[in-house]
Amino acid sequence: MPLSPEQQAEIDTLRASPRSTLRTVSEGMERHLYTAHPVLDHGFVRVVDYMGDDAAITQAARVSYGKGTRSVQNDEGLIRYLMRHWHSTPFEMCEVKLHVKLPVFVARQWIRHRTANVNEYSARYSILDREFYIPAPEHVAAQSEVNNQGRGDTLQGDEAARVLEILKGDSMRAYDHYEQMISQEGQQGLARELARMNLPANIYTQWYWKVDLHNLFHFLRLRADAHAQYEIRVYADALCEIVKDWVPFAYKAFEDYRLGAVSLSAQMVDCLKRMLNGEAVTEENCGMSKREWREFKGVLE
Repeated sequence: MPLSPEQQAEIDTLRASPRSTLRTVSEGMERHLYTAHPVLDHGFVRVVDYMGDDAAITQAARVSYGKGTRSVQNDEGLIRYLMRHWHSTPFEMCEVKLHVKLPVFVARQWIRHRTANVNEYSARYSILDREFYIPAPEHVAAQSEVNNQGRGDTLQGDEAARVLEILKGDSMRAYDHYEQMISQEGQQGLARELARMNLPANIYTQWYWKVDLHNLFHFLRLRADAHAQYEIRVYADALCEIVKDWVPFAYKAFEDYRLGAVSLSAQMVDCLKRMLNGEAVTEENCGMSKREWREFKGVLE
């Protein structure tokens, strides 16, 4: 159940009583406001509030840089200039507050981005729901042979079924014990802040996450990348669709200069020049490590 009845009732009430405002409004973002976009089996992302739009970015840039931006003829061109030259402050003028429901192990990855304001559901005060992330069979994979922090080939048949059965069984058993430890029926029970330590990392938590657009783009550049772990990448993909409607000029620039772009080291640039000059560049004479060479070949391919 992505949304609790109480959360849905709150959303319905807010949507039933719209108010006029003098603040900047993004029509694209208004369509997402309060709507819970499903992610994984029990998760979601929804916009609780936001500030600014494409115009807020250019407004701030023209105040900050003055003559340096007068040659840019329109807002989209200015935003692309700012993104292309790695200006950051104008993009910080836009902010979004999100309500996210996600597995704990995904939250631990997400919280590594320490440039946001976070308030998480407290298992010290409340009892967590019996909801766990169980991957679909197509996402149950073995350890990668070339990447120590990634997955390799998908498990098949009986092996996939065996692993999924263990995940489901352990999750339910751990929650049964959690309930038994905090039970108030004829026993004193363990404090919630202690009982929670027995829960698995695939149980769902929730938080409010407020971030400016500059740091959100940094998050998306890393987590919407094809190499990111699937379980956090699907959240990033959902956010990309929201941001695309919120600030379309900024998002298109982000796609072109960050998400769809690559960075080359000095050695990679040198090898590229040598290749363009007709030289046969190999792993042996490239001057890079095996992993760098593999990444360079991946870019070229």
